Parts: sequence; C-alpha cells; structure tokens
Amino acid sequence: MLRGFKNFLMRGDIVVVAVGLIVALAFSTLIKSFTDSVINPIIARAQGGRTLGLGWQLGRPGNKATFLDLGSFISAIVYFIIFMAVVYFLIVVPYKKFQARRGVTAFEEPGPVKTCPACLSDDIPAAAGKCRYCGTEQPPAGAAQRP
Repeated sequence: MLRGFKNFLMRGDIVVVAVGLIVALAFSTLIKSFTDSVINPIIARAQGGRTLGLGWQLGRPGNKATFLDLGSFISAIVYFIIFMAVVYFLIVVPYKKFQARRGVTAFEEPGPVKTCPACLSDDIPAAAGKCRYCGTEQPPAGAAQRP
C-alpha cells in the first residue's frame, strides 16, 4: 500500500503540477504587489486618492492612494526570486536526481525545433513531418529549407 502511494507521488506529472502551482502562487504575489504598489496609485491619482514609503508621491503629500510605492514592489521581486530559488534547489534538483536514479528523465530540455516555411511557426519539432499549425509537409530534419 505504501509503495503504491510512493509511486503515485513520484509520477512526473504530479510533481510538475505541484511546481507549477507553487510558481503560480509566487507569480500571483508578484503581480498583486505590482498592481497594489504601481498601478493602483496611478489610477488613484487620476481619481484623487492617499500613502508613504520608497517611491514618488503623485498627488497631495501624505496621500497613500497616490503614492507610487516601489519599495513594496522591489520586495515582491526579491521574494519571488528567493522563493523560486528555494523551489528549484529544494524540490526540482532533488526530484531530478531521484528520477535519474530510477532511469526517468524529469524536467528535460526541449528538443531541437525548426521553422515552418509556410506559416513561419518557429516551434515545430525538428523530427516533425507536418506543421502542427498549418498542416504543411515539412522537409526531413537536416535537409536545407527553402526561403
């Protein structure tokens, strides 16, 4: 029973989804800080509003709603970078090593790509026989493409 649970948890897609959710939460914090500290004061200035900290006062002195608070935004950027480093070094790297011992490649680098001569999509896998976007036959990998 525990072996099945362990195998369930160690499936690549579950860890990828978990890391994706963690990144999304951290990114949402960054976005919220940007909107609270930069966008909202600009909007409040247009409407007439009040704040204090590192940044510029866009309206009357002491008005918090019109203060462009760069200090909070810089803090959120630092938080995001530190959080992503922790996720990478404490979750992703050990998971990649564990999966490598099991003979499974996790978080692999994307393969080589080519550009479709018909629709100019530049993310077609090099081994593809048809373009995923327009359905055009693709020259074999290694063959020179016509302009």
